[in-house]
Amino acid sequence: MQFPVKACFGALLALSFVPAAASAQGVPSGPLSVSGGINVVSDYRFRGISRSEEKVELQSSITVTHISGLYAGAWGSGLPDSPRYGQYELDLYGGYATEIAPGTSIDVGATYYVYPGNRDRAGPSDYIEAVGRLSHDLGPVSATAMLAYAPKQVSLGDDDNLYLNLDLSSGIPNTPVTLTASAGYTDGALGAAAADRNYLDWSLGARIIHGPVTLSARYVDTDIRKTGVKAVDTLYDPTLVFGIGLLF
Repeated sequence: MQFPVKACFGALLALSFVPAAASAQGVPSGPLSVSGGINVVSDYRFRGISRSEEKVELQSSITVTHISGLYAGAWGSGLPDSPRYGQYELDLYGGYATEIAPGTSIDVGATYYVYPGNRDRAGPSDYIEAVGRLSHDLGPVSATAMLAYAPKQVSLGDDDNLYLNLDLSSGIPNTPVTLTASAGYTDGALGAAAADRNYLDWSLGARIIHGPVTLSARYVDTDIRKTGVKAVDTLYDPTLVFGIGLLF
């Protein structure tokens, strides 16, 4: 894989990856606030690819944020049992987020992907990724650009990975409905499902927040070419993902 700028991104970034499921309402407590939630999804899709083999999974999160902008937390999801990943994914993250201008903010940090049920004979599975986000409000539309970089590490086959993403969201006036759109590009070890180790993913969706309850629906797809093996192709087939969550 030839992508000479990756090493530069890796050296410049320290990333914050807080999955969408971790978004929640904060509870102020002096200089600290705590947020989190529990979510049930019809399919756990990570950058367009199903990690739950298209099965329903329970996900949960908790984040502690300091008034300075520093934060740390954990996000977890159930998984189908396998020798390499076990039955659970745990993402430990931390970083710093701040507003740099009215309507514009940055977020940098790191996420450590941990699979506690990994069996040694299956080889290493845990890895770390660095991320940076730049968010800006464009009138009624909120836009977030993300760059995530995982340096070379044994669990990724001694390869690195670059992920670029753009998220857009806009609330419908006088309703609890928010429309969302996302497009991403993967290049490297985490793109192994694609023949040339890079692919595009995208989604269109909507979510409704009513008090602590969140309902969501997304259409998710990728441009990964089919192999002809149904059990494999179904993991990145276009699909609708539904979710229901409780925030605190």
